[in-house]
Amino acid sequence: MSSLRSKLVRAAFGAVAGLLAAFTALAVAELVAGLVRPAAGPVTVVGGAVIDRTPAAVKDFAIRTFGENDKIVLQLGILAILALVAVGLGILAMSHRRAGAAGVLLFGIVGAAAALSRPDSTGTGDVLPSIAGALAGAVALYVLATKAAPVHAPDGQPGTGGWSRRGFLAAAGVTAVAATSAGALGRYFTGRQGQGAVASRENLVLPKPASPAPAVPAGVQLKVPGITAFTTPNADFYRVDTALTVPKVDAGTWRLRIHGNGVTRPRTYTLDQLLARPLIERDITLTCVSNEVGGPYIGNARWLGVPLADLLKEAGVIPPSRGGKADQLVARSVDGMTLGSPVEDVMDGRDAMLAVGMNGEPLPFEHGFPVRMLVPGLYGYVSACKWIESIELTTFDAYDPYWVKRKWARKAPIKTQARIDTPKPFARPAAGTVTVAGVAWAQHRGITRVQIRVDDGPWQDADLAAQAGVDTWRQWSYRWNATPGGHNLTVRATDGTGQAQTEQRTRTIPDGASGWHSVFVTVP
Repeated sequence: MSSLRSKLVRAAFGAVAGLLAAFTALAVAELVAGLVRPAAGPVTVVGGAVIDRTPAAVKDFAIRTFGENDKIVLQLGILAILALVAVGLGILAMSHRRAGAAGVLLFGIVGAAAALSRPDSTGTGDVLPSIAGALAGAVALYVLATKAAPVHAPDGQPGTGGWSRRGFLAAAGVTAVAATSAGALGRYFTGRQGQGAVASRENLVLPKPASPAPAVPAGVQLKVPGITAFTTPNADFYRVDTALTVPKVDAGTWRLRIHGNGVTRPRTYTLDQLLARPLIERDITLTCVSNEVGGPYIGNARWLGVPLADLLKEAGVIPPSRGGKADQLVARSVDGMTLGSPVEDVMDGRDAMLAVGMNGEPLPFEHGFPVRMLVPGLYGYVSACKWIESIELTTFDAYDPYWVKRKWARKAPIKTQARIDTPKPFARPAAGTVTVAGVAWAQHRGITRVQIRVDDGPWQDADLAAQAGVDTWRQWSYRWNATPGGHNLTVRATDGTGQAQTEQRTRTIPDGASGWHSVFVTVP
């Protein structure tokens, strides 16, 4: 029994040593990343590499299941796996100290390789956080394992704490304090690196638009409890992207480069130069391609920006319909993300823009500060590049952007959709008159009709709210005489071209979900 007890105690010490070594590695890595480049931290680069190599169907599942918390779930998953491995390496180190330390170093190599593989990698400096963290973790594990190595007590029984159990616990305490201090210092340095960006946003004064948004007609917002607001507050606007760490770009050092095939006059712009140009202000609804039928990944905002077509024309770009060489515009973000948009769509007269403002304030960091791109009528993955830093003109045959490489469609016009906001699924409204209401959208085509069907009954026209423009969603409502029992409510819309929303149900991959939205309710 004493031998078993000794093994259990040593295993417990090994687990503690392994976890402390992992904590030390991450803390030192965060410290070095704060000094070098926060985006080069091992959790960030490994998480980014995992995202890049995750099949599109799995990413789609993660968004459906976890929503905007998908990145937190991924990071927690990475930390959980790391903790399990750390426990195993710690137990191994109790018998084979060098092997345990070597295992920690191997994780550093993995982190370094992931850092170099990232599209935003700045070179060999990005490997320093992973390597430094791994070295610190390996040393910590080796020392702690040495402290826990068995020695013989005077009575001949095996000990449990190297020089003493007290010695191991003291060493563990020192390691924990040192690692915590390193992590706190790393967070301090990371925060300081972002202070310039925060200050540049706080000090930015947006100019008045040369072309203000048309006045929103009276009646765009229905007075129906539970219906989505016409304008989505910035804090509530959906966010779907692959950035584990939100880039914080200093507006003073930001630059935009326009170059590539068919660009006869390459251009580089500062933010001040863009702000000095005539700006347009427009209400535009954005939709994520990962939005399921009836899903939440859609929002409407008032955007302020520079007309993108004007910038392209000044660079000498000609649309393909007029003989231009390039049919694809590739927007690149500061984190290496690439999105491809049809040049023809960008230059066909719609309000495609490089946005600098959102609902009357500079873009929030989460939504692309200092500049993002948006093209009405196209899903975000082919049009809404955040933190944009370059625009390259090329062809669809010559280059596949990030999502196209992962089997999403090259071109992705937004599909006509309608959603029931109220009553909610499985609601229990009282018998009598019940207002069914929601929103419908078909950006750049507009909505001309919404119909409701109760169970298998005939389609009935809903009342439409005023339409602010073809690039925004439109609210609708229907007064339903609810009778007791279970009922299925279904909605469909018709766009401005006269095309009715299809009943055919498809998933989001490869070019957006389709099908009618329905909710089941029970009337007591």
